This record gives sequence, structure tokens and C-alpha cells, in this order.
Amino acid sequence: MRHVIQYVALTTATLLLASCGGGGSADKAAEETAAKPAETTAAAAAAPAAATSAAAPTADSTDTLDGTTLASLTPDAAHGKTIFTQCKACHAIEAGKNMIGPSLAGVVGRKAGTEAGFTYSAANKNSGITWTAEKLFQYLEKPQRVVPGTKMSFAGLPKAQDRADVIAYLKAPN
Repeated sequence: MRHVIQYVALTTATLLLASCGGGGSADKAAEETAAKPAETTAAAAAAPAAATSAAAPTADSTDTLDGTTLASLTPDAAHGKTIFTQCKACHAIEAGKNMIGPSLAGVVGRKAGTEAGFTYSAANKNSGITWTAEKLFQYLEKPQRVVPGTKMSFAGLPKAQDRADVIAYLKAPN
């Protein structure tokens, strides 16, 4: 009986996706891709990469995608500590404790790519960025936008208040 229910649920989900244009077979997608001229497919593949690099802000820019500024918020370091739990899988706040990512002790005011004992991507090392609170605010929104090619795979913190709070936590004596 359980298998019948799973089958019905899967079939229903597939039909719903197909009816709204979100479904279709892998064979059909492969046929459509094969039917396109190679240069069209290559151009389409290159477009997102070009858009990403074109959108990268300069090292001294602090403009955010959502238009907020750090100065417009009242940071809460206690809430930042809670938000930082997502970061703990890769980063420590103890000095010299590098993990998957570098230690974030003293990150505010530090030049990008300079934490001793951590191997940075060339993109990060050569970014010319100094991690001011404002630059971190921008970076934490969407890291790949600010440093295209960074090893940091984190998607970002879309809520401006969360970014401000994490920065307040990083700045606080821990």
C-alpha cells in the first residue's frame, strides 16, 4: 500500500510540474539543446558568467543589491551570535583557528586574503579589499557577487538586519 501511495504522489507531482511548464522529460530537454546551434548554446552559457562579472563591485564600493546601508540599521550583536551559527561550520572566531574558511577573529579592518595559515583563492587574495564593516555588509549579502571566484560557497544573508547583526557580533570582544 505504501508503494502505491508513493507512486500516486510521484505521478501527481510529475503531472503538476508538466502542466505548469516545469516538467518534461530529460530526453526532450536533450533534444532541444541538440537542436540549437552550438554558438547559440555557447553564447547562452557565457551570458550568466559575463553578467556576474559585470555586476562585481569595485574594492571600495559598498553598494548592496537591496539598497540598504549598514549605517541605516541598529546592529544587535546577540542576534548576530545566533545568525553566526550558520557560519560555524566553516569559520571560527578564535584567533588563528582556520577551518574550511579562515578565522574571522579581527576580520574587520583586515586586508582580504591575509589570515596567516589559510590558503585563499586568487580571487580573494587579489581583490584589493579591506574588510571594513561596510564592505563585509555588502559581501555577506552575496559573496560571489563581491568576489567572483571566491572559494566561499555560502549563498549569502539576504536580510540586511542579519548582516548588520553578524558584523556587530564579529566586532564584539568574544
